[in-house]
Amino acid sequence: MANFTTDSDLEQYEPDIKNYGIQDFSDLHALSTADIKRDIEIEWWPRANYGRYDLSAGTTTSFEDSLLVSSQWTRAAVFHVLGFYVYPRLSTFDPNGDVFREKMAYYRQEYRNEFDKILRLGVKYDFDSSGTITTSEKKPTHFNRLVR
Repeated sequence: MANFTTDSDLEQYEPDIKNYGIQDFSDLHALSTADIKRDIEIEWWPRANYGRYDLSAGTTTSFEDSLLVSSQWTRAAVFHVLGFYVYPRLSTFDPNGDVFREKMAYYRQEYRNEFDKILRLGVKYDFDSSGTITTSEKKPTHFNRLVR
């Protein structure tokens, strides 16, 4: 699966991002996409898979990132790239603070907010590998409820 973001996606949120000395963020997009996929597998997959397969009979499936709809994750990925990779590279980590450290903290929080909103709205995942996402495949998983 391709990366969730491109340099042009970053420039939509931070138009001057290439004025700080880094001209290509390709490697950072790949790192960020891998991190987000890991977060999805940790936080969403166990809930989404709950009750779908019989664990005692051994009929389970593993998470396949190629079945995600990547466009659903673009905004979260922009926030992740900026907060976890771009601004940490630009920050001086001066004890008195700097603008990049402030932006880093802001984008990390925005990533968390956007990630949670996507989980609440419903992750688009093609469970049956049909090539289309049906309504039942994007319904939200259980949140704020006890699941037995």
